[in-house]
Amino acid sequence: MESGLYRMLPMLCESDHEYSNPSQTMAEEDEDQRINRRIERLSLHLNPYLRDEEELGRVVELVGCAGVRPKLIISVSTAAQLSEYMRGKHRGLQDRVYEYFNGRPDLHTPVEISKDDHRELCMRQLMGLVREARIRPFVYVAQEPDKYFSILEAVGSVDISLGIKMGVQYSLWGGSVLNLGTKKHRDKYYEGIDNLDYPGCFAMTELHHGSNVQGLQTVATFDPLSDEFVIDTPNDGAIKWWIGNAAVHGKFATVFAKLLLPTHDTKVVSDMGVHAFIVPIRDLETHQTLPGIEIHDCGHKVGLNGVDNGALRFRSVRIPRDNLLNRFGDVSREGKYTSSLPSINKRFAATLGELVGGRVGLAYSSVGVLKVAVTIAIRYSLLRQQFGPPKQPEISILDYQSHQHKLMPMLASAYAFHFATQDLVKKYSEMKKSHDEQVMGDVHALSAGLKAYVTSYTAKSLSICRESCGGHGYAAVNRFGSLRNDHDIFQTFEGDNTVLLQQVAADLLKQYQQKFQGGTLAVTWNYLRESMNSYLSQPNPVTARWEGEDHLRDPKFQLDAFRYRTSRLLQSAAVRLRKHSKSLGSFGAWNRCLNHLLTLAESHIESVILAKFIEAVQSCPDPSAQAALKLVCDLYALDRIWNDIGTYRNVDYVAPNKAKAVHKLSEYLSFQVRNIAKELVDAFDLPDHVIRTPIGMQSTAEAYSQYTRYVGF
Repeated sequence: MESGLYRMLPMLCESDHEYSNPSQTMAEEDEDQRINRRIERLSLHLNPYLRDEEELGRVVELVGCAGVRPKLIISVSTAAQLSEYMRGKHRGLQDRVYEYFNGRPDLHTPVEISKDDHRELCMRQLMGLVREARIRPFVYVAQEPDKYFSILEAVGSVDISLGIKMGVQYSLWGGSVLNLGTKKHRDKYYEGIDNLDYPGCFAMTELHHGSNVQGLQTVATFDPLSDEFVIDTPNDGAIKWWIGNAAVHGKFATVFAKLLLPTHDTKVVSDMGVHAFIVPIRDLETHQTLPGIEIHDCGHKVGLNGVDNGALRFRSVRIPRDNLLNRFGDVSREGKYTSSLPSINKRFAATLGELVGGRVGLAYSSVGVLKVAVTIAIRYSLLRQQFGPPKQPEISILDYQSHQHKLMPMLASAYAFHFATQDLVKKYSEMKKSHDEQVMGDVHALSAGLKAYVTSYTAKSLSICRESCGGHGYAAVNRFGSLRNDHDIFQTFEGDNTVLLQQVAADLLKQYQQKFQGGTLAVTWNYLRESMNSYLSQPNPVTARWEGEDHLRDPKFQLDAFRYRTSRLLQSAAVRLRKHSKSLGSFGAWNRCLNHLLTLAESHIESVILAKFIEAVQSCPDPSAQAALKLVCDLYALDRIWNDIGTYRNVDYVAPNKAKAVHKLSEYLSFQVRNIAKELVDAFDLPDHVIRTPIGMQSTAEAYSQYTRYVGF
């Protein structure tokens, strides 16, 4: 009993010195008094409200057992329950994708393949999926988006290029017809898009304009004499650039252009803002490029060379008036413009709001890439042995604390992102059914933030995974190179990550303003409505010192810490913007505070991710699986707190002793997660023919034999 207490003495003396009586030295105290005083102080650490002797006795018992911590073990049945919980209700649909490609080795992407061959293979893969396996993603785009995104994740695991090509065809080109058009467009194009008779493009980005969509320069001028729109590229900067499916396979393009209407003054036109138009670019029978259209190949890229990105120039290309996707704005035969929305800005916002599915898909797919990379890195780290105690067998490299520090928080993040993006898909599906404005606003901000945060994290993690596998991680057959290169662009398309985080920050500031004007808050900001005052108050000096494991692993403490940081950042950003706008104007003030605003956005997204992870843990029906998830969730939370411990220390939210406790516990949790790391990655349920790497096979006994056979032994 006493030995257990004395092991705690250095920590207690260091953290509780302010309670000591300066007139009384340790030498003057009786040993029993010292012990009792330490016990009392320990009780206050664990629960400052403990007072009666019975509770104090329980604390003493806890101290005596403090050095013994059982390992968490996942049984076979628990692993199955965890996998079932992770894969969800569309497991069978994903298995159909995996089984189809497993039975078609001719459609597997080789390690070495030329750009042109990869493009053709990618098209054959998509055709096989749709026409042979009879998996029709387009059916789900509008009706059941959660099924569509499940297919997208599975397809991306086969080849990221295939996932992107499928997304271009069904989410972008097909989605623009469904979401921006009306019944006449769906009746005319739906079947051809669905069965791939009408492969198409999504022509938004221009050479000079990407993120600033309202600044696009391509024009569509209405000609009332012929009842047509005339599409023109007025200068080189307006050439449509990086257009997927354009270089080789596309027959149509949804072209975003400024809609210009003639006025009574023949020299003046009315600019009605950016609209979307269906423009045929190749002949359906001969596949020849149509008159007035120039198509050029964007060439070899850093990654995703299975996708045929091209550049499009339009020279007085005429299309029927009906080719205007007219859900939010229409032009009559007489050239009169009508819209249910009163301004250019509102029409623009509505248009982009309907295209948010692309961001949802990228966030969801990025998690799939992270799962593959983490699975390969952890399985190899369990297999590879190196050094160890003298005259004893070598140990697994995952037994080294430095390796656990690299990979275990990453594994925890993969789980956290899985549940957060699942919730995003659920919200997106709700939005598509209800068209509720509040849900739409929430999905817009949340998809922007999660896409930016998750894709940036995954991009960094892919390099860490490669490094953690040493030289073997550099072999192309082990996929880190292709995964890293193919995924890298996720940080840029469907919205540059820095721009998207600014959108999140702008939304937060809007919500903050509405909070103090009595307005309603978006769903993800419920915590501001419920307890804004507590998050903006001064930290409790007692709570700031609590360092017990139960307290640090309490979801309420973790979530409060995340939300406190976000609330402080939000309040200080609002104050700074108000101050600088007086001398710099609104744009100058925003630019002066930009790094602060990006940190604010990331902090908010981390809060959302943790909240969804905690919900998922609490909803898990199997107690053993729930315990495993709780461990992973705690690691995710405490690792994030430790990574930003300077912020918490600067505002006295965490005292020095508590900061040390957070660090120690996060390292210990990494060790505990390492003990079940194999079962945790196995729960992703990714078959060997999907992982497709010798060092990432589920049966580690066969890894080296597979590897040696690959190189010719």
